[in-house]
Amino acid sequence: MSTELFQFAPGREGYYGEFGGAFVPEILHETLAELRAAFDDARDDPAFWREYVDVMVTYSCRPTPVTYCENLTRLLGGARIYVKREDLNHTGAHKVNNVMGQGLLVRRMGKRRVIAETGAGQHGVATATMAARLGLACTIYMGEDDIARQRPNVFWMEQLGADVVAVTDGTRTLKDAINACLRDWAESMADTHYVLGTVCGPHPFPRMVTYFQSIIGQEARAQMLRITGALPRRVYACVGGGSNASGIFAGFLDDASVELVGVEAGGKGVDTEQHAARLAGGRGCPGVAQGYKSVFLQNREGLMHDTCSVAAGLDYIGVGPILAHLHAQGRVRFEAATDAEVVEALRLVIRREGLMPALESAHAFVTALKEAPHLSGADAILVNQSGRADKDIFTVAEALGDERWKRFLREKAAR
Repeated sequence: MSTELFQFAPGREGYYGEFGGAFVPEILHETLAELRAAFDDARDDPAFWREYVDVMVTYSCRPTPVTYCENLTRLLGGARIYVKREDLNHTGAHKVNNVMGQGLLVRRMGKRRVIAETGAGQHGVATATMAARLGLACTIYMGEDDIARQRPNVFWMEQLGADVVAVTDGTRTLKDAINACLRDWAESMADTHYVLGTVCGPHPFPRMVTYFQSIIGQEARAQMLRITGALPRRVYACVGGGSNASGIFAGFLDDASVELVGVEAGGKGVDTEQHAARLAGGRGCPGVAQGYKSVFLQNREGLMHDTCSVAAGLDYIGVGPILAHLHAQGRVRFEAATDAEVVEALRLVIRREGLMPALESAHAFVTALKEAPHLSGADAILVNQSGRADKDIFTVAEALGDERWKRFLREKAAR
């Protein structure tokens, strides 16, 4: 497999078109320069990529399979539907691809502590797992609201030895967890590495996270050619910050015949103020926040709007600069899926295929299932199932109106 993403090579100072860069306090400049040098050195060392792939094969069940959804295909008609199964990774999501890669880089740099932010909790669990495996101290920052709705993941982070810190600032979600991480890093950079979980933040994080997540797209491209004899007509992925989307899209960027579709959180509807759709429908605008320039949900004064999504991992104000650039170029199309659509898509996929996508991944299914009937039976489409729904059990039960679970949740809250 190729380890170089020529399409994602940044220009001046880490920019992709007009997006990217590194807008950080002066105290972090030297640390970021050190990280860029270490990453460039590792990326130029073929042995590093081989070590990374070997770890993912022996520790995280790679390559993850591609599953043909025969029942959904028959039900909907049109394109044949395939699913890339990142939910089968160790820890239950694509997040482990990035954290194990960054963990190997941390070991190469000689640092002994890692910190991370998390929204849905999957990145937190993956980081805590990596830290346990590599013998690193670990602190996870998580918005107080996200801790409440992702309690199972918090439990496992704690069991893995991580210190989970509840962030009570602002909206108490992912945005605020990232801010808390940046404050910690500014005070502890000598022995600490910030394992940023998505393709956002200051250069080199967008490229570095995409580099490790590209293993998804490299595998998927080869698998679709082997299974179907052709490339897929469309590839769908949910987009919060955008790491799973960047990872799978990386395998198909040079294939003009493959349309790439990112699906954002439509929340209560993009015509309301309760959503997290930055690029779909042109709701966001360019700005600078959390160390990088991209498209954010903000007002004319640059103040960030509150976001809303049933999926904690998509409840974020910005989108990765690489994806913003690809959208501006017309290479990636963006759509939005509402909470109600996501719950119905999740129910359909569970009942028809026995797959249990995370609420984040279910956003990608919404658009794929809408569009599949309008394509030819000769076409194949590929959905990236970036994670599984174990972590969402309480949220899903509430959304599905299961009275037994509602009663259980009320009794749990009362205790």
